[in-house]
Amino acid sequence: MEAKKVSIILLNYKGLKDTLECVESLEKLKYENYEIIIVDNHSEDGSYEALKDRLGNKQVLIEAPSNGGFAKGNNIGIEYATHNGADFVLLLNNDTLVEENFLSEMVSCYERHENVGIIGCKIMYNGQRDTIWYAGGEIDFKRYYGYHYGEGQKDSPSFNEEKEITFTTGCVMLIPKEVILKVGSLPEEYFMYYEDVDYCLKVQKASYKIFYCPGATVYHKVSASTGGDESPFAVRYNTRNRIIFMNKYKNLVNAKEFKKAVRFFYSTRVIRLTQYVLKGEIEKAKALLKGITEGRNYIKKI
Repeated sequence: MEAKKVSIILLNYKGLKDTLECVESLEKLKYENYEIIIVDNHSEDGSYEALKDRLGNKQVLIEAPSNGGFAKGNNIGIEYATHNGADFVLLLNNDTLVEENFLSEMVSCYERHENVGIIGCKIMYNGQRDTIWYAGGEIDFKRYYGYHYGEGQKDSPSFNEEKEITFTTGCVMLIPKEVILKVGSLPEEYFMYYEDVDYCLKVQKASYKIFYCPGATVYHKVSASTGGDESPFAVRYNTRNRIIFMNKYKNLVNAKEFKKAVRFFYSTRVIRLTQYVLKGEIEKAKALLKGITEGRNYIKKI
């Protein structure tokens, strides 16, 4: 019996070197039936042409008409995959490297469980391959945040339990086609960050489950495309999008708990803003304020 087809989607934005290294890693997979779809997110740095030249017709290469962000770029790949015979879509950050058995492990994990919406896997820091970046996670509604289990900790047997979770990062998501057809594609209002938290919530609201598969391992260069977790870009969009996410799902907790979450968010932003100013990190301070302004303005518009 032929293995189910997995369409692996890589989103490239001015990350040619990372994308090529990721593709090289994927080409060593032992899984029998997969394709690699690369969406160039309107890089305008020659990435698309270089990928076309280096990869030829070995992989599917799509050029996005504009840079609409992480979700919109991936949705282009998702649409192609679901109309071209995919049984699963695998969203994979282009700044990752994979173990040769990781896809087989993820599909096997799917087959071991019922009513599966998303499968996630163990993700290690590429620069510290004994250190965990993600080993399962949950959505914390006291903070309205997608929390990583084990982040920054050394790997150990305690992180090897296959289990149901409530949050898996968009860095690696194996999604059955039937789930995409029922739930839809990734939400596009965030541009970058929080679309994975939102999508996990939508999948669970549709009565599907999310599982963590520790038998599959990926190595992540961590935010290579955006300058790092604490770059001004990341500060801006994490701030903006947390405000949007909180407002969108405020009815999932009672009014008192929501007010506590809002107070926590703004009080911690004041502390972080003060820290940036005292350290002379003015661009980060500006990014934080811009994120707050953009988040609040988005809410007013809707």
